Amino acid sequence: MAMAVVETIEEGGALVVEAGTGVGKTFAYLVPVLLSGQRALISTATKALQDQLFSRDIPRLAQVLNLPVRVALLKGRSSYLCLHRMEQARHSPQAAQAAYQRAIAKVESWSQLTQTGDMAELPGLDESSSLWPLVTSTRDNCLGSNCPRYRACHVNLARKEAMAADVVVINHHLFFADLSVRESGVAELLPTVRVTVFDEAHQLNEIGVNFLGQDLSTVQLLELARDVLATGLQLARGLVDWHLLSAGLEKATRDWRLAAGQHRGAVRLRWADGAPQGVEVDAWRHGLDQLHTALENLRAGLDQVTELAPDFQRLMERAVSFAQRTRQFASEPDSDAVRWAEVSAQLRLVEAPLDIADTFSKLTQPAPQPVLEAVSESAAPVLQRAWVFTSATLGADERLSWFTQPCGLTAARTMRVGSPFDYGRQAALYVPDHLPKPADPSHARQVAQLALEAVTQLGGRTLVLTTTLNAMRVIGEHLQSRFDSGLNIEVLVQGQSPKRKLMERFREGRSQGGAGCVLVASASFWEGFDVPGDALQLVIIDKLPFPPPDDPLFEARSQRLTREGRSPFAEHALPEAAVALKQGAGRLIRSESDRGVLVVCDTRLATMSYGKRLMSALPPMRLVTSRDEFVSEISALAQDSPELPPA
Repeated sequence: MAMAVVETIEEGGALVVEAGTGVGKTFAYLVPVLLSGQRALISTATKALQDQLFSRDIPRLAQVLNLPVRVALLKGRSSYLCLHRMEQARHSPQAAQAAYQRAIAKVESWSQLTQTGDMAELPGLDESSSLWPLVTSTRDNCLGSNCPRYRACHVNLARKEAMAADVVVINHHLFFADLSVRESGVAELLPTVRVTVFDEAHQLNEIGVNFLGQDLSTVQLLELARDVLATGLQLARGLVDWHLLSAGLEKATRDWRLAAGQHRGAVRLRWADGAPQGVEVDAWRHGLDQLHTALENLRAGLDQVTELAPDFQRLMERAVSFAQRTRQFASEPDSDAVRWAEVSAQLRLVEAPLDIADTFSKLTQPAPQPVLEAVSESAAPVLQRAWVFTSATLGADERLSWFTQPCGLTAARTMRVGSPFDYGRQAALYVPDHLPKPADPSHARQVAQLALEAVTQLGGRTLVLTTTLNAMRVIGEHLQSRFDSGLNIEVLVQGQSPKRKLMERFREGRSQGGAGCVLVASASFWEGFDVPGDALQLVIIDKLPFPPPDDPLFEARSQRLTREGRSPFAEHALPEAAVALKQGAGRLIRSESDRGVLVVCDTRLATMSYGKRLMSALPPMRLVTSRDEFVSEISALAQDSPELPPA
């Protein structure tokens, strides 16, 4: 893999590498990048992986290689303290609350000490805090060079440091945010580099789709109403009725949310005509009209004071932009895009391309070579940019089509590097044949009972991954009701505590005499959850992770394949399930000494013709075919035997 990265850096072009667990893919691309002497951009899926690369991996390698490398860490605007908005926060309507005043005072004290302004350095405050958006900025509300604190701006200083660095570490969200800014004609945020590496590249398409489209949300609108009130009372009190304008927008926003109806949990509603599916059209359109009127009233009020401060000019631009989006979402959807509504306690509308193929194919295509001059001397050839995309799961075929097609990388060089782990000795796969079909109402309860018996024998050390939140609740409640303190097993369920706390508690396992753990989770725990060692030895997947057929993006992509005369199931649903299954199974074996059992509680894996395709996507574990064998495997793990079973 490292040699392929070297060749790509030297020759330019795109390289896509699926690197199995344990390959060491981070070093496989970092060593060539650092030794090349080229300026490089490394994009990761999460801020946590960003911090790991910046604080641990790159410094260690630079030291070993004895290279004087200048590295910069760059996150999105909302990750940095905004000094201007922090000063304004004292004038917020919440400022009268004692708890709010204490929190603001803590941020102000920290602001005197921090050199980076990275909010991750501030203990006791996370992104879910209501204070966070009041002391950070977004692309919508940033004043740019008109800001009175521009010279001391942490985002601006981080950007300058990145422009002077040899290697810049960012995340995918920031990459696409910058890409959308560049396409609008504004100066780019990220430095121009010759080598770009995307780690955890399997998330690129879904993240990109959300960034390259248009959106409108109640969060954006309520933040605008709050900012207008705070700024108006601070800088132009008495000139405009700020309370009236802010309250008008807030009421219109909340009424619009109510027009979307009540739903259990968070849902995505398809939207092909006048309103999202299941939403009453007249009420929906009335809600959008009232929202547009409130935004126009706000714009008219701001128009009276725009000369007083740049804050008012920026607020006006936000009001105008949101008003335009209300008109866009009141019209028919674009035939080349997909539109949907995300409904929870909040409401968010999205209209986005079906994939990022067009954008990335243009981005990664070779630069044109200069035309030869009439004189004998020719112009120097253009040094082509190098693009490296890597992840542990990028597809179920040799061409990695699941990833390369929607990302416009069908011409890229592809390679698969298998895991060095001995899965045949370290892990077993069991597909219970006694369970009902996944569509059976009793299926989740039966999975819970299987988990109960295995966990009791194993003493915890189990991760249960579900494909739906309803199955997660059923299984979680069943296990929590059966285990008591006498068994010394703790059942953790996603959503009952912050994700970070759940992961930390699970990794502790039985350390310091604590209880063994079972974690029942869905969605984000299928990937990026790394538990090496014996804290995790059993992974139970409730059913094959096919994408929900009523998901708007899945439906629109399937319809496009149908129009092209292709099979949505074979070319979309099945590869999606294979990649997701591979991600979930990848939680089990994380080091050369790990041992464990994977249970897939879906008989279709063994009985349906497509089961072979899905099975081939899994690591080559030995198969357990009977309940007695499964019990024996769990018993062996429970005995903590250091010996691996024979191959």
